[in-house]
Amino acid sequence: MKNLLVTFALLAVTVLQAQELSYKMEELTAIDFVTAVEKSSKTAILPIGVFEKHGPHMPLGTDLYTAREMALRAAEKEYTVVFPWYYFSQINEARHQPGTIAYSPEIIWKVLQETLDELNRNGFDKIIIVNGHGGNNAFLEYFGMAQLSEKRNYSLYWFRPAYDREVIKKAVEMTQNDPYDQHAGNRETSMVKAIVPDLVHTERAGLQSGVDLDRINNLKNVYTGIWWYASYPNHYSGDGSKANAEAGELILNSVVDQFVETIRAIKSDNNVPELQERFFIEAENPLETEQ
Repeated sequence: MKNLLVTFALLAVTVLQAQELSYKMEELTAIDFVTAVEKSSKTAILPIGVFEKHGPHMPLGTDLYTAREMALRAAEKEYTVVFPWYYFSQINEARHQPGTIAYSPEIIWKVLQETLDELNRNGFDKIIIVNGHGGNNAFLEYFGMAQLSEKRNYSLYWFRPAYDREVIKKAVEMTQNDPYDQHAGNRETSMVKAIVPDLVHTERAGLQSGVDLDRINNLKNVYTGIWWYASYPNHYSGDGSKANAEAGELILNSVVDQFVETIRAIKSDNNVPELQERFFIEAENPLETEQ
């Protein structure tokens, strides 16, 4: 009888621990980590941001706060292990501004690849990137394609939300119309006010201009790396002066709902892993690939 009671007690503790298991990777013990990998269906989220200026009114870690908040809110609804703040990003376009931490192209590539490899070595076979920094978009697209350069034992997914027009319309009605709203403007400022309100100073938003200077309009059908600086040398695009947390919550909740559904779809996805496996086999022997 005594042994039976002990067994039930241990079972109760195990159930309680499973219910309270943190989805933040840094909070897990080594033992709990093993449980977390299984509970997450071997799925991890890598929230990516950067340290850069966000106008005269927002924190340098804006993109870090936003990406990780989206990940944490989604993981709370659909259990997934969330990696800590990740800031090894592409931000050469803001090197002229104070507080920018711009690692070399070689470093950001190697650190991201090794982070994915280490997550996979620790049991995750599906890894989801959620990116809070627009300056990473081209880098992440190329990096994603480069995953096909050699066989991988994991599948990489990049969550790219589609902002609901009706939600954005309501958010604008609660704040203001912002024709240059790209970086530290109305939408982003509202979202960060919902996440870390004490770090956002909307009263400073008008200290600098976030208007497009359009300084290379003499060149048509041309891409040049200086394009962002040519348009927004203050590293500020838009106007965050009328932003508010209520509008930010509206946008965040809409994105998180999308993210939760995306995580569930990724967990049940067999197509990407199976197609990758077939691709890597065919890539080893291209002359044998059915034509």
